[in-house]
Amino acid sequence: MTTEADLTREIRALKARNAKMAEMLKASRDKLTDLNAQLESIAEPASTYGIFLGHSGHSGHHGEVFTSGRRMRVKITPYIEEIRVGALVRLGEGAVIVEDCGFEDSGSIATLVEKIERVRAVVADPQGNESVVHLAQPLIDAARAGDTVLIDAKAGVAFEKIDKTEVMQLALEEVPDVTFADIGGLERQIEQIRDSVELPFAQPELFRTYRLAPPKGVLLYGPPGCGKTMIAKAIANSLGDEGSFFLNVKGPELLNKYVGETERRIRMIFERARELAYDGKPVIIFFDEMESLFRTRGSGVSSDMETTIVPQLLTEMDGVEGLRNVIIIGATNREELIDPAILRPGRLDIKVRVDRPDRDDARDILARYLTDDVPHVGAIGDLVDTGVDKLFSERPYVELTLIDGSTETLGYCDFVSGAMIANIVDRAKKAAIKDHLSGVNEQGVTAEHMAAAVTAEQNESEDLPNTATPDEWARIAGRHGLRVVSARVLG
Repeated sequence: MTTEADLTREIRALKARNAKMAEMLKASRDKLTDLNAQLESIAEPASTYGIFLGHSGHSGHHGEVFTSGRRMRVKITPYIEEIRVGALVRLGEGAVIVEDCGFEDSGSIATLVEKIERVRAVVADPQGNESVVHLAQPLIDAARAGDTVLIDAKAGVAFEKIDKTEVMQLALEEVPDVTFADIGGLERQIEQIRDSVELPFAQPELFRTYRLAPPKGVLLYGPPGCGKTMIAKAIANSLGDEGSFFLNVKGPELLNKYVGETERRIRMIFERARELAYDGKPVIIFFDEMESLFRTRGSGVSSDMETTIVPQLLTEMDGVEGLRNVIIIGATNREELIDPAILRPGRLDIKVRVDRPDRDDARDILARYLTDDVPHVGAIGDLVDTGVDKLFSERPYVELTLIDGSTETLGYCDFVSGAMIANIVDRAKKAAIKDHLSGVNEQGVTAEHMAAAVTAEQNESEDLPNTATPDEWARIAGRHGLRVVSARVLG
């Protein structure tokens, strides 16, 4: 006999079964709905993408896009609040903009030549072909001349700035950490340069009172390895308190096989310099190996490219726009190859010869590299004297025969340079480290290390000009006089 309790339990079981069946039916219905939605999405026509060119009309619900090679005026769905110019958009059915997809991350590379108003710019492709494009919203205030930008050439839109610009490949906008105190043996040259370069920025009012214009440029010339590049870096550092910029332009890197490309890069560098100097901050343009670019026109010793490169530099130096707060520094060890028009007063006003060091200069340079904090044996002064005495000892190297039949003998001491002295100290330190590791001497650099380093450096002087070009011997020794007709190595 079924009791009331049994009926209650059976009713509860049936209710639970009904609840489970209802849940299964709901899950099946939801799954069926999802499948239908997937089928509908598969049946939808393919979406088209385009580049948004801007709004049209006053309502804000219409815009212009470039898609499938043509420009179209389309509607914008009200669910999109704002679309930025240059963005990639998706077009739904009826060519309605239904989604903002951000900005493209691929395209063609071009160089921004100049901006037109705020929203347009002239760009040039790697072949030099120029065109006018619209600037995407992020580039309107961020892009400037010389930047490398990503463009859609067909749509005529630049939408991204590439961090590494063409000018930055050639120039570093940072102030070097070399000071005049780090340079030894060039006190006279340093004093001349500081009076010419630092004073106009330190006392601008006084210069204006005397109606004296600051120099446009400085030429540092002389034998290689004697500190010309270090002086240029120290000049930039000395002006660093004013927030100066140092554009280190390497001449050979400017050369390009395309006609007019080198001239365009020179224009870009000077345009960048004018932009940086607009706020009154000193800008230094340093041309290293200046003779590689600006050779004498019509000399016949190179290609005819200098016939256009030299005038381009002269135009930038003397142009209508002028150069305010910009100093040009050139360094060369072949000053005779530079076009005279560049060297005349009013362009490179100051010419400073950086000579080879004598005994006192060499002693000063050695003391900069061999300091008390370096492990050593004996007094630093004695080590320096040992190196100088060995370096300037009488040791013949080459005999030159001059055009008048006379001869002149040059020794190793005639080819001393600051770079050589620095390398001698490095050799002595390496020899001391080697002795330390082998247990021979753990105290540091000795006089024997210095003497051996000088001898090793002199024995490796085969990189000096060979006897096939005897005039090179006189040039690299820093001497001027009768022409050399032959040379005989004695070392």
